Amino acid sequence: MKCLFSFLTLVFMSASVLFASNPPAPYGHLPSDRQLKWHEMEMYAFIHFTVNTFTDKEWGYGDESPDIFNPTEFNADKIVRVLKDGGMKGVVLTCKHHDGFCLWPSKYTDHSIKNSPWKKGKGDMVKEFADACKKHGLKFGTYLSPWDRNHKDYATPEYITYYRNQLRELLANYGPIFEMWFDGANGGDGYYGGAKEKRKIDNRTYYDWKNTWSIVRELQPDACMFSDGGPDVRWVGNESGFAGETCWATFNADEARPGSAGTGNLNKGDRPGSAWMPAEVDVSIRPGWFYHAKEDEKVKSVDHLLKIYYESVGRGANLILNVPPDRRGLVHEIDAKNLREWKKILDETFEKNLARKAKVSASNTRGNDDQFAPANVLKQKSGSYWATDDEAKTPELVLDMGKPVTFNVVQLREYLPLGQRIESVAVDCWKNDKWEEFATATSIGNRRLIRSKDITTTKIRLRITAAAACPAVYGVALFKSPVPVEQSVKK
Repeated sequence: MKCLFSFLTLVFMSASVLFASNPPAPYGHLPSDRQLKWHEMEMYAFIHFTVNTFTDKEWGYGDESPDIFNPTEFNADKIVRVLKDGGMKGVVLTCKHHDGFCLWPSKYTDHSIKNSPWKKGKGDMVKEFADACKKHGLKFGTYLSPWDRNHKDYATPEYITYYRNQLRELLANYGPIFEMWFDGANGGDGYYGGAKEKRKIDNRTYYDWKNTWSIVRELQPDACMFSDGGPDVRWVGNESGFAGETCWATFNADEARPGSAGTGNLNKGDRPGSAWMPAEVDVSIRPGWFYHAKEDEKVKSVDHLLKIYYESVGRGANLILNVPPDRRGLVHEIDAKNLREWKKILDETFEKNLARKAKVSASNTRGNDDQFAPANVLKQKSGSYWATDDEAKTPELVLDMGKPVTFNVVQLREYLPLGQRIESVAVDCWKNDKWEEFATATSIGNRRLIRSKDITTTKIRLRITAAAACPAVYGVALFKSPVPVEQSVKK
């Protein structure tokens, strides 16, 4: 009898494997492994710090003497600690801005900190930031401006060799790089080794981006490259801090390159698009990108930062928030205070999913198979999601909390390895013995945060109102922010 039982158990297990439902077929363009890791970052800091900090300019002309760069209290550890306390998961450092001054002792130019009074020319600020990030568990990224208003060879073929040599220095000597940041600033008035003239280049051909990007792939294969033309991550099309209400992770990038994509569809992306190229929202905590004392009273408020968060991370994009050090080489106290208060509110908001113990049901489950069960939306763990049969593109999902809960933020997430499938949703609450719609949204992607006035209910319903393929929902959650949506600042 024991042998018979074992045999029947084996037969049953084999049949279960044989008749288990297949996962949904991927839809459209899919994220690479490096892009999936990038999506997980969600929020990181930008640092702009160079001679401009001491000349009180936003863009230097390239004629600034290295002698003026001498932060009296510079401490990368303190800066990175402030950023970590503000919720940042990484730091992208402006290693060279358009003025051409380098924050590392580049062997290819004298226009760098090696000729500044800081540490008597023996310092390496890029290394200190990279080491501080490693110490505090943050990822490190770099920005190397393609434009150089100091270099004598700019606008000639020789400059491209110079630029690529510096790119190799940064990518080979400072450990893992999670993001390489490029932009389209190119050509115009400059010092150019004393020429003091205006130089123009053809940004379609001059930088030979395909071969320049290949250096990043060679030396830092896990790094995502940012620009308005990708190739991994696209500019969101503004520097105000918001992605489009609809913001697809896909984009028509066939002809895009740094400095050439314009602003057309950058904010909302393209559906279905020719590549997976999600949006990154770049914005400064101050009016400018570099520190200016006159802007100390214009640092973005906590409410403004919250609005930025919900309209960037909350729309499926990543947020890179610029926090410029002051002339001491530290984060100004006002900036640090607002970052801490902002992080405190975000922590209080997202520390507890009010639907975590809900009973979850759905109008359809793929093959009635537990591996695609509706309850998977509460787990939010790798490889776990709710999916439906191929033909069930507009299903409904109900979360029954069993008792009244009060919330004002709904979080929705798709299972990105299968692509961005959902095109629109509606969310209802149970009120007066019937369903009442209180929110709608379009693109979901990595994370969609829907804010509302306080709602108290025992049940909510998610309706997929349109989808290009059967949905694959990674997560649904409810949260209560201490800051009401009515308090949100205007753009």
